[in-house]
This record gives sequence, structure tokens and C-alpha cells, in this order.
Amino acid sequence: MELILHKETKTISIKRDFAANRDLVWEAWTNPEILDKWWAPAPFQSHTKSMDFKVGGRRFYAMISPEGNQNWSAHDFTSVNPKENFSFLSSFTDENGNPNSEFGASDWNVNFDEQNETTTVNIIIKRDSYEELEKIIAMGFKEGFKAALENLDEYFIFLKK
Repeated sequence: MELILHKETKTISIKRDFAANRDLVWEAWTNPEILDKWWAPAPFQSHTKSMDFKVGGRRFYAMISPEGNQNWSAHDFTSVNPKENFSFLSSFTDENGNPNSEFGASDWNVNFDEQNETTTVNIIIKRDSYEELEKIIAMGFKEGFKAALENLDEYFIFLKK
């Protein structure tokens, strides 16, 4: 996984190749049952309470710790171009889906490009300030997201067996 912080644009860019065709990769990012298999870094688990994958729709889910603690988040979808890209605002919430104003939101833009049965996912995450990006990185975002994307790799390997 390639992850670069861009101070001037207040963004994180992430690039990751997957040995799977675009249809499979798209499905893994947009199907809540599949998302729950890979989104959380072990030993955490992801549990989607609801998901309406369309512009104006929302994924509402919890990251569940081994002790059973639930940390809720939402992805509010702002654009969907099937099998090409989608965007969403990601925010921490309470158990009722109300945003946690202390952390604000991250604006995610996720793009999919396939070449020879390899799909590259390019992600741009924008925040209001570079300090917010640094805070996310300090919270373990890089390590956690890398582990989640490795889970996704394992999912594709499992499908090929």
C-alpha cells in the first residue's frame, strides 16, 4: 500500500493493487456483507447495521473491539459512478448515527482501474486541515487501513481457491 500525506492539499492519497478484476473489487467495496469481512483490522470486527449504496444513501456500521466495545461510524455517499468510482463523507457517530462533531468528517474519493485482471484502487481522503490528517495518522489509521486492505487481499485469495 502506498500512502502519502499532502500538506498543501490537506489530503492523504492511497494506492493499492489487487489481483482481482474490477467487478470483484467493486463488489467488495459496495456490498455490506463483504465489507464486514475485511473492513476492520484484526482483532476488530466490522458490523454494518444498514447500508443504502446510492447518492444520498448511507452505510452505518460499528467497529467492534475484542472486548465488545462498539465504535460507530457512517459513510454518507455523495457520488456513485458504477464500477468506476464513488465518494462519501466518513464520520464518527454515536450509536444512533448522530455525527461526533469533535472529529469532523473525511471526504473520501475511491477510484477503480483495471489492467490485466489487476485492479488498482486509488483513494484520496481530504480533511479540513493538515492537523486533522496528522491526528488521524497518530490514531493508527495507516496501520489499521493497511491491515484491512490485507484482509481484502485474503478475501480475493479465498475466492480463487
